[in-house]
Amino acid sequence: MSSPPRSADGPSPPDDEIPESVPGESRFVDANGVRLHVVEAGPADGELCVLLHGFPEFWYGWHEAIAPLAEAGFRVVVPDQRGYNLSGKPDRIAAYRLDELARDVTELIDAYDRETAAVVGHDWGAAVGWWLAIHRPERLRRLVAVNVPHPTVFERTLRGSWRQRLKSWYFLAFQIPRLPERVARVGDWAPIVNGMRHSSRPGTFDARDFDRYRRAWSRPGAFSAMVNWYRAVVRERPVAASPTVEVPTLVIWGVEDEFLRRSMAAASVERCTDGRLLEVHDAGHWIVHERPGRVVAAIREHLA
Repeated sequence: MSSPPRSADGPSPPDDEIPESVPGESRFVDANGVRLHVVEAGPADGELCVLLHGFPEFWYGWHEAIAPLAEAGFRVVVPDQRGYNLSGKPDRIAAYRLDELARDVTELIDAYDRETAAVVGHDWGAAVGWWLAIHRPERLRRLVAVNVPHPTVFERTLRGSWRQRLKSWYFLAFQIPRLPERVARVGDWAPIVNGMRHSSRPGTFDARDFDRYRRAWSRPGAFSAMVNWYRAVVRERPVAASPTVEVPTLVIWGVEDEFLRRSMAAASVERCTDGRLLEVHDAGHWIVHERPGRVVAAIREHLA
């Protein structure tokens, strides 16, 4: 049976970090030179399943998936990715390059004394998952990518589609120094809250959810670090080493996504030697929150 990773030195996470409705423990783990906060649940000897959140969330983005996946026998590990919430926040923009973000995950897998893991990612978490599947396929047993396409598909779509460029306007807006951070804080984070509320189905997020998000965004240095993910990818313009993914992959796509063209979902599956697409018509970009039961059922089926 695998032993749990040694907790990183330093203060413990806040006692109220995990809601009572969510099983698991909260701890810090050292990986790739960064102190990562993780929430873990499920049997210690279960198959490792790493859930990666996107922007502007944190581990809590997967809170409805933790219990059912743990009950299914998985060792569920949900990190705050670097820069988010309680995890370390390097100052340099270059610290948020995709290679570094992917290395965080491989070293997290090492910390749990495993050779491989199932990786499930939404939004930016899916981008990290794709990068791992392309560049470190030996570390992934399976991949689930939710509402973010294969990086080559995204890059080619951006080059050829004005419609997608308009949908991705915020990538360029986030390049402006300091201004995005100032605008985001207006009215107690109203621009971010309103953006999430208006781009999701009615009732997807409630007041308690946004209280947790506001607390995470307000942690010192957090929002700048979160925006630095966008700054790093635009400056680096990373190119995938291979256009093909060999890792068995499930793409889950909420077709009402306001940020990403639906055509990229099928195009991403075409880049996989063993790929499958699940389109969910009554969900959009926030499908993990809008249809959590459907998402978890698909994940369990794919990982079986």
